Amino acid sequence: MNIFDIFHETYSALVANKVRTGLTMLGIVIGISSVIAMVSIGQGAQKTIESSIQSIGANLVQVSPGAQAAVGGYQIRSAGGSIKTLTYEDALDLADSVSGIQSITAELSGRYQVVAKGTNTNTSVVGTTPTYPEVRNIKMAEGAFVSDLQLRTKAKVAVLGPTTRDDLFGEGAESVGRTVRINGMEFTVIGVTTAKGGSGFGNADDTIFIPLTSAQQFLAGSEHVTSVSIQASDASVMTQVQADVTTLLLKRHEITDSTKADFSIMNQNDIVATASSVTGIFTILLGAVAGISLVVGGIGIMNMMLTTVTERTREIGLRKAIGAKKKDISRQFLFEAIALTVIGGTIGVIIGWAISFGITYFNIIDTSISFGSVALAFGVSAFIGIVFGYYPAKRAAELNPIEALRYE
Repeated sequence: MNIFDIFHETYSALVANKVRTGLTMLGIVIGISSVIAMVSIGQGAQKTIESSIQSIGANLVQVSPGAQAAVGGYQIRSAGGSIKTLTYEDALDLADSVSGIQSITAELSGRYQVVAKGTNTNTSVVGTTPTYPEVRNIKMAEGAFVSDLQLRTKAKVAVLGPTTRDDLFGEGAESVGRTVRINGMEFTVIGVTTAKGGSGFGNADDTIFIPLTSAQQFLAGSEHVTSVSIQASDASVMTQVQADVTTLLLKRHEITDSTKADFSIMNQNDIVATASSVTGIFTILLGAVAGISLVVGGIGIMNMMLTTVTERTREIGLRKAIGAKKKDISRQFLFEAIALTVIGGTIGVIIGWAISFGITYFNIIDTSISFGSVALAFGVSAFIGIVFGYYPAKRAAELNPIEALRYE
């Protein structure tokens, strides 16, 4: 039996019962499309998170108050929000003493009810320094950011994120020169930042920036800061900067045992690696859950092929009687099983791509389809056709031709 004969016989067998063939392929279609859609969601989430981390600044080293402990291989900062161990003086000393630092800023953040004329919103208020835009990749759309003079004089001025501006004054409204009340005190708006987009690591668009000294005196009533952000001059020196910052802070805080440090420090590469690891596991989990339907589809193919073998027993006997060999019979039924999975896999790839595109198009979540995931899903479908088609094909090939011809 040549390849043309196999194709012809396969086509005839599959179209002989279109409904059963369609329902059998449906399991593979659902499985493949689910795998592609789920993996694309996971990969899209990973790229979104990595992009968000990169958008908070370049070559960033973050220092936070509170000890850092390893839990299950990940670095966890304990109770950082309630511990007060970092000061603005720490940041100034680091800027003067540690080589490889391009810029540095200190931050004191908290959530407050902010009121404008006739409107109000609950948002994040960040007390910071004039170097914040450089370190955290912030650009101005209107007005100016906090200046050194305003920092020294504890001026009651505020820079709004575009989302906060829209909530308080209306979308795109002129806000520079107007006033807002934070914690009952009036602040004059001096600028609006350019939109960056939301992030799980802090939404700069929904934030109000004020001078650090003003936040310390009028809002927090404390000289401490909630974080120190450092921009290294180059990615290659980030590790060295991190080590030098750790050494200097231990010395400033008079701590001789590094395991008892009252601060934690991470560089941007550490954060990206940790986030990528977590989202990678998430993607594998999504793909594995969706892959279960592929196994179910494979079982459906085996069930159909076994039924087909029973229905075509006399045909198999007749083929053997006129000279067909075992390998011809097994090849025929195995090819039918593979054809089911390949056709179903092709349709599944198209539907999976369409689902992923639709999710991105309607702004539900960004997805990312890779050639590797499509090739893997398609390869798995063909493999399932071989695995689950082998037993029915083997059973058909081993039928006794005399008994098969007697079968009613």
